[in-house]
Amino acid sequence: MFTGIVEEIGRIKSFNGHKLIVECSKVLENTQIGDSIAIDGCCQTVTAMTSNTFQADVSAETLRITKGFKTGERVNLERALTPQTRMGGHIVQGHVDGTAKYLGDMKFAVSKELDKYIVYKGSITVNGVSLTVSGNQNNTFSVAIIPHTLENTNLKNLKTGDIVNIETDILGRYVEKFLSTKNNNITEDFLKENGFM
Repeated sequence: MFTGIVEEIGRIKSFNGHKLIVECSKVLENTQIGDSIAIDGCCQTVTAMTSNTFQADVSAETLRITKGFKTGERVNLERALTPQTRMGGHIVQGHVDGTAKYLGDMKFAVSKELDKYIVYKGSITVNGVSLTVSGNQNNTFSVAIIPHTLENTNLKNLKTGDIVNIETDILGRYVEKFLSTKNNNITEDFLKENGFM
C-alpha cells in the first residue's frame, strides 16, 4: 500500500519487455529484495539491487493495463507504507486501473469505464501522485496541483497527448460491488443516508 506522495524521480535505465532497471537513490534506503516500490503508480517487486539501481520483473498484465515503460523515461517513485509512515495522500494500492490522455492545464480524458469512479473533490492517482479532482464531466477530469507537487514529480514534464497511469479511489469500487451483490444488507438508501452517495 502507498500514499501517493512521491519520494523521488528516478530514470529507467533499461527495459527489455519484461525486466526493468530503474536508476535512483532515495528509495533504495532501507529497501531490500522483495520490497514493493511504486513506479509511476504501478506497484512492482524489487528483484535485484545495486548501489544506485533496482530491478523489477514486469508482468504481461501490467503492460496491458499501464502506459508501459521506456528506457530513459523519468518516473515517480514511492516505497510502500510502513506502520510509522504518515498518511499524507490517500490510500493507494499501486494497482493501476488504466490510462488517461493529458489534455493540457492538468486536465485528462479517460474512458467511460474509469470515469464512473471519478468524483469531484475525490482522490485520484496520476502517475502515482495523489491528487484531488477539481472538475469532472464528459469523461474528462481536472486536478488541483500545488507548485511543490508539480516541481517534485514527473507531472511537470507532461505534454498534450501524453498518456498517464490512473488509479481511482478504491472506495468507489467497494460501493459498486456492494450495490451489485444480490441479497446484501447494504441498500442504496442506506448509503445515501450515511453520506456515501
